[in-house]
Amino acid sequence: MSGREWVTWLSERTTLGILSKPALKAIAQMLEEKVVDANEVLAREETPPTGLYILKQGRLEVAGKSRQRAAIASDPKNPASLLPGSVIHLQELILDQNAGQTVTTLTECHLWFVPRDRFGQLVQEYPEIAQTFSRFLVEKLADVSEALDYEQQRQNELRPYAIAKAKRGIVGKSRYAARLRQQIREAGSDRLSVFIFGEPGLEKDNTAALIHFGSPARRSAIVKIDCGILQTSGAELFGRAGGKPGLLEWLGEGTLVLNNIEELPSELTEAIAHLLETQTYTPVTRSGDPPPSPKTCQAKIIAIGERRLPQIERHIQRTIKVPPLRVRKADIAAQVDYYTSLYCRAKGLEKPHLTPEALRRLQAYDFPGNIRELQNLVERAIVQSDCASELTEEIFWSAQSKKKQFRVNLLNAYPRLRNFLRSPWWPDRINYGFTFAFFALVVALLFLGPQTRDRNLALNLFWAWWWPVVLFAFPFVGRLWCAICPFMIYGEITQKLSLWLFPRKLKYWPRQDAEKWGGWFLFGLFALIFLWEELWNLENTAYLSACLLLLITAGAMIFSAIFERRFWCRYLCPIGGMNGLFAKLSMTELRAQQGTCSAECTTYQCYKGGPQKGEGMATNGCPLYSHPAQLEDNRDCVLCMTCLKACPHRSVEFNLRPPGIELWTTHVPRSYEVALLLLLLGGIFLHRLPEINAQLEFNVDLTQFWPHFALSVAALLVPVSVPFLAHGAMKLFDRQPKPKPFLQLAYGYLPLVLGGSLAHYLRLGLTEAGRILPVSFATFGLSGEGLPIWVAHPAVIEFLQGTTLMVAVGLTVVLTQKIARQPVRSLLPQHLATVVLAACMWAIIVR
Repeated sequence: MSGREWVTWLSERTTLGILSKPALKAIAQMLEEKVVDANEVLAREETPPTGLYILKQGRLEVAGKSRQRAAIASDPKNPASLLPGSVIHLQELILDQNAGQTVTTLTECHLWFVPRDRFGQLVQEYPEIAQTFSRFLVEKLADVSEALDYEQQRQNELRPYAIAKAKRGIVGKSRYAARLRQQIREAGSDRLSVFIFGEPGLEKDNTAALIHFGSPARRSAIVKIDCGILQTSGAELFGRAGGKPGLLEWLGEGTLVLNNIEELPSELTEAIAHLLETQTYTPVTRSGDPPPSPKTCQAKIIAIGERRLPQIERHIQRTIKVPPLRVRKADIAAQVDYYTSLYCRAKGLEKPHLTPEALRRLQAYDFPGNIRELQNLVERAIVQSDCASELTEEIFWSAQSKKKQFRVNLLNAYPRLRNFLRSPWWPDRINYGFTFAFFALVVALLFLGPQTRDRNLALNLFWAWWWPVVLFAFPFVGRLWCAICPFMIYGEITQKLSLWLFPRKLKYWPRQDAEKWGGWFLFGLFALIFLWEELWNLENTAYLSACLLLLITAGAMIFSAIFERRFWCRYLCPIGGMNGLFAKLSMTELRAQQGTCSAECTTYQCYKGGPQKGEGMATNGCPLYSHPAQLEDNRDCVLCMTCLKACPHRSVEFNLRPPGIELWTTHVPRSYEVALLLLLLGGIFLHRLPEINAQLEFNVDLTQFWPHFALSVAALLVPVSVPFLAHGAMKLFDRQPKPKPFLQLAYGYLPLVLGGSLAHYLRLGLTEAGRILPVSFATFGLSGEGLPIWVAHPAVIEFLQGTTLMVAVGLTVVLTQKIARQPVRSLLPQHLATVVLAACMWAIIVR
């Protein structure tokens, strides 16, 4: 390269181009070309430089106070490189300073070099070198000062809205937490706009901060502005033409968070939509001024809202829905541990331990305030615990969902009850050690013993003992009888024997058809049983009562041999249908903590069955295919406690509750249940057919089949018309408010039907049940004369029957009001129907 070419190269390719041509020519004449191998040190930090270096070709590495491990290379695509022509040690030589950096060759480098002493001579010979460089430094300093002033003003404008850092990451390991983390990573990897929406208390602004600080633009500013306080002109965002810049201009390539986007003034909706669509905006002008040119927005925009906003959302490229805490129950343990550690570390306290009972209570709560509510709850619990080593269930007093209100878990209150219900005694040893054999004895006595109730022990037990006791038990223990029912004991034995003799896979339940027709099947079967009972006098005919028991047992055995588990019990058994209906009034319930089940359970052993796991025992799963966490009423739970035994997390609860609360909270009405309810109502009158025949002076000969049959059907149907007429009257005479559907209001008659049935069987129970000893002797042909009997006085019986009916009327009125949630005046026809039906029952039962 000739001298003239060197001067041209230095003028065009280096910072020395500001010098005059004579000075450049003098420098060019002193240049020495050097080739330096890789990994050689050209200069060390804090040592005098040996001379001036000009990089012609190669790659250098610079390390020191100003830059750490920054690469300078001839490759312009490398963001840490400089083009050939980089001048090294110019400032140090002019100002007589030590080298500020250590310079090392990474590859073989071709450099031009001017020794230190010769460069000093050049500076003395050409003072313009120092003068020009000084002017250059002054200009650079002015530029830096101007940039610093701008940056200070920018920081002052952004500071009120700035987000300094993310509060925390996403706490938890659930699939919802993992998916949210992935969405945050994806949103931070590009400059696309993001819409974050979710319920209150989910710290959506923290999610926006995580997106920003996890992005390549993390060193840029992030600001948050509440859309509810924006001026309708939008001057805070867009600035004013010829005046003060807006946040978008100050922000540059940072991130703008529009909080509470649903509160955005309607006047700004179009402008924000345009900004999101085109990445441009127009500064605000005074009225009459010509519109300025649009400006380009370089900021990443994140909108935050509690609900979707279609007119804005359609212009946003990415949407993140933050899941509420109620679906992230698996993360609650980690969340509580995090907030406990955070609070205790800030206050200098010893971290307490969360008990399993407290965790289950928190998991059972839905947290309408989400994460913020949980944090406040934890902090308050720590304060209330007074530095205790454990955070117990009682401290979290507000963490109780509406479904858990007015409930007391009897298993926690009485640990012995839990132990008994989890023991082999309940119900297997009772069923196979007693009920199995006892039922066979009862059926044998009904067939082989005397045929009247006053001389047959089994007939006395069935009609004078079982019916009053089971009806009286419904309000207390629901379908408890079904847990020790002999019908399904023989069904289970049949199922096991058939599988042993003929190994096969039992059929799955035809659930859809069973839900649709099963209730009507048991309704029809119950209607036939009612007529059979009345027309053939089953109450006082032992062998026919045995046939009834065997008929129901046969149904259980046949369907158990075909289908898995207790298909007959759940869908087809007439006694089970009645039990499930009256169990809705029970003051006890078996449920599971939904939060614990969703957070901790992965095997569903209470439902599917499985081997022993932790505290959970090996079981075959729920015989009725019901999951305790999904139960909405008592209809499909027989209290066999299989779920209690199988659960390894202590999620199952046996609760004391307000009687019948499900009927006005979570209940789903069903037409076949209402039909069965009305059939049972008619059955009360059918049981008192002789009294109706006498009091109304029909004079029908009940020894004749067809007249007896016609009057029986009338007794079943006529009382049913009263509720229909009452509902028709409500629709006809009181249109405001509109009455609830009959299917829903009909359940209000449940206490009346149960009370009427109990009042009927009270006479049998109080007059014949106490004769159990002489009847037992008579069954085996012995004389029971002189044996003690216990018989209530007729006045006592009438008092108890009347009291039962009056209490039933009161409860029916209250339940109807609870279900309807309407004024008494609107429901007056149904209340009058209740009184009329009760008065009729009084006339035929209480005498």
